[in-house]
Amino acid sequence: MSNQSLAQQSVDYYRVEQAIRFVETNFQNQPSLDEIAASVYLSKYHFHRLFKRWAGIGPVRFMQFLTLDYAKQRLAESRTLLDTTFDAGLSGPSRLHDLFVTFEAMTPGEFKRLGADLAIAYGFHPTPFGLCLAATTERGICYLGFVDGDNRSAALHLLRQQWPKASLSENRTGTRPVVRRLFAAPPSPDGRPFHLLLQGTNFQVNVWRALLTLPRSLVVSYEDVAAYLGNPRAYRAVAGAVAVNPVAFLIPCHRVIAKSGSIHRYRWGAPRKKAILGWEAAGTEGGNHASSPLMPVGESAATAD
Repeated sequence: MSNQSLAQQSVDYYRVEQAIRFVETNFQNQPSLDEIAASVYLSKYHFHRLFKRWAGIGPVRFMQFLTLDYAKQRLAESRTLLDTTFDAGLSGPSRLHDLFVTFEAMTPGEFKRLGADLAIAYGFHPTPFGLCLAATTERGICYLGFVDGDNRSAALHLLRQQWPKASLSENRTGTRPVVRRLFAAPPSPDGRPFHLLLQGTNFQVNVWRALLTLPRSLVVSYEDVAAYLGNPRAYRAVAGAVAVNPVAFLIPCHRVIAKSGSIHRYRWGAPRKKAILGWEAAGTEGGNHASSPLMPVGESAATAD
């Protein structure tokens, strides 16, 4: 790369950095794209292309993320929805509602409550891959994770982090049928879908929905998932969504591997990931572990409310 190219990149980065500082300082005034571009002395068209090339998203979308983060902080401080709306520089509650639904897949009220009205039944159960913690609500499965060793308190802590204000009660009788059906070998002939209650950003939920279309014993790369979602460059964000999957095994994040074919970075341990893939391959006639493009395959194995 020529010295001139490096010099231009340095200038471009300085402009992007200055624009980010301007947005961070002024987002409560909701500046327009013209105003942000003017802060770095560029036309809005040139600036938009420059910012997106460096940050991966447009400057207006970046400002929306800052606004959302600020609103979440205010709601966590028990501010009212109306106060939060105007503190964040939004014109009305409907703008706040749209912002949350777009990026958090929930309403501001639902975020503020964080499951306060939710009753969760949980139970610890043996599976072919060690002990698991399963949690369900009237609306569907809200959590399933494997237990590290026999550290049940740590597993419960993860569940409480996911739903900090929900009411939790142990009910192994209620959660046992879900676990038995989920880990049945061969797979249960029961064609009823599992219903899920998921809490995550809009992008995370879209990634989890995409994983639900994966046929048994087919593995894909993070790049495949990103391309399927229409944003091939977002493979790092896909990896982040996979890493925080709240419903292990059913949302088959274990079927996503590195493009090189290596199996690593599984939330519940790489050895368990390899064991699950082998178990699925052994139970699927003609199982294939070659990485393949992600393709929709009819109705998902579960539905997300």
